[in-house]
Amino acid sequence: MRVSALAERTGVPVATIKYYLREGLLPPGVPTSRTQAVYDESHVERVRLVRALTGSAGLSLAAVHEVLAALDDPPSSRHGLLGAAQRALVADEAQQEPPAGVAARRRVDELVAARGWCDDPVLTDRLAAQLDDAEKAGVPVSPEHLTVLAQAAEQVARGDLATVPEVPADAMRQVVAGTLLTDPVLLTLRRLAQQWASGGAGEVR
Repeated sequence: MRVSALAERTGVPVATIKYYLREGLLPPGVPTSRTQAVYDESHVERVRLVRALTGSAGLSLAAVHEVLAALDDPPSSRHGLLGAAQRALVADEAQQEPPAGVAARRRVDELVAARGWCDDPVLTDRLAAQLDDAEKAGVPVSPEHLTVLAQAAEQVARGDLATVPEVPADAMRQVVAGTLLTDPVLLTLRRLAQQWASGGAGEVR
């Protein structure tokens, strides 16, 4: 298909597709002349993915490059795959967060140890900083609430992993793109559930 047909199939303007091509986010088509090329279904899928990552997921172009690189060259082992996926997921976190306080750091260390989680320094540092921010804003996360959130996160993680295919390339796509694109879904579900739990079922707010 021509670029105009690719634009029609994906709902993405021709100018945007050409921008993706210039930025290396979309592989070039098969040239048919000096100024023309044709594209296939793989381009349709890639355009839709890039649009979702820059739109719904809100990633920068640099982060999208990292995600696409991980998708295009996935590790063969499950552990390596998950590690590469996590690195891609934090690709947009270029700026280092300020170090968390000792109390928040201790809370995270205790939580990770108690639940038997992996002590990933990027994620645990971020969690400690987030707990610090909540404390400073006057809305501290109590130990009981943190445990509830951790339990809910484990349930979500089990559900996530149950959807991961066996084929490495498909698995990487599911872990990276699936997580990025369902994070907003999870946040919206939380707000809907909060309305329900507060007795607001059926009310429009």
